[in-house]
Amino acid sequence: MLEEVERWLIERSWSLADRPLHRILAAKRASGQTVSVVLPALNEEATVGEIVSVVRHDLVLQVPLVDEVVVVDSGSTDRTAEEAAAAGARVVHRDAILPRIPAVPGKGEVLWRSLLVTRGDIVCFVDADLRDFSSDFVTGIVGPLLTDPDLQLVKAMYDRPLTLGDGTAPGVAAGQGGRVTELMARPLLNMHWPQLAGFVQPLGGEYAARRGLLEQLPFPVGYGVELGMLVDALHLVGLDALAQVDVGVRKHRHQDGQALGRMAAAIYRTAQLRLARGHLLRPSLTQFERAGDAFEPRTYSVDTEERPPMTEIEEYQARRVA
Repeated sequence: MLEEVERWLIERSWSLADRPLHRILAAKRASGQTVSVVLPALNEEATVGEIVSVVRHDLVLQVPLVDEVVVVDSGSTDRTAEEAAAAGARVVHRDAILPRIPAVPGKGEVLWRSLLVTRGDIVCFVDADLRDFSSDFVTGIVGPLLTDPDLQLVKAMYDRPLTLGDGTAPGVAAGQGGRVTELMARPLLNMHWPQLAGFVQPLGGEYAARRGLLEQLPFPVGYGVELGMLVDALHLVGLDALAQVDVGVRKHRHQDGQALGRMAAAIYRTAQLRLARGHLLRPSLTQFERAGDAFEPRTYSVDTEERPPMTEIEEYQARRVA
C-alpha cells in the first residue's frame, strides 16, 4: 500500500464516535449549510418506507439535521412511491425530471437527475433496499462535511453479511458481502488508482458530497456510477478531500450471480473509459441459463452512456441564476 494511503487511512477514516451529534448540529447551525437525503428506488416497497421514516423521525423531527428527504422513483411497478410518500418523503418520478433528455434505466441516471430536484448544499445518497436501517448512516457521512470544510466526499464503510433470499438465511459468514467489490472494483482500484485502495466499500451506495463537487462530475448512468464518481473526484479534488466513516453493519437484498456479472461488466466499462477514453469493440455481456438439458445464451448490453456534469445542463444553469 502507498505511504500516502496509509497516512490517509489514519487521517481520513473515522468512526461514528469521532463526531457526536451535538457537534454536527452545532457545525450545521454555524455554517448555515443545508442537507438533502436522496433515495434512488426501484421496486423497494418492502424497505423504502422504513428508511424514510427513520430519517424523518431522527434527523428532521427530533433534531434539525436533514432539510429534505427525496425519493426518486426509477419506474417502480410496485408500491414504492406510495410507501415512500406515506412515510413523509417527497417522491419524484425519474421521467418527470428534465424531460427534454429521455431517461434511460440505471442507478446513475437517477442520482444525476436528483441534483435538479434537490436544494441541499450537501447531498446524501442512501440505497432504498437497506434493512434494519439506522440514521447513523446519514449522520456518519454528513457529519465530516459539516465539520471539516476541506472535505468534499465521504463514503460509508461497514460490514456486509452475505444473506440469501429474504435476508433470513442462518449460518452465513459475516463480511462476505460485496462480491463485485472484491472480484472487480478492488483489483481495478489497486492496479490503476492505488490512491483509492484505502476505501473499504468503494461501491457502497451510502455517501455524501458537496453539491459543488457533484455538479462538476459526469455520471455513468448505470452501476458504474460509484466507481466513476470516486475516480473522478480523486482527479478533481485530490485524496485528502475524500474520507470514509465506519457506520457498523449494512444489511440489504443481495442479487444473484448473473445480475452481479452485469454489474461487474458495467463497472469494468466505467474504469476502461477513465483509463483511456477508448472504445470497447463489443459493449455487451453474454451469460448462460439452463433450459432443459441445454444452456441458452442471454446477451445484455453494458451501460456505456454517461451524463455530463450538471453545470452543462441549461435547466440547471437557469435554476442557479434564479
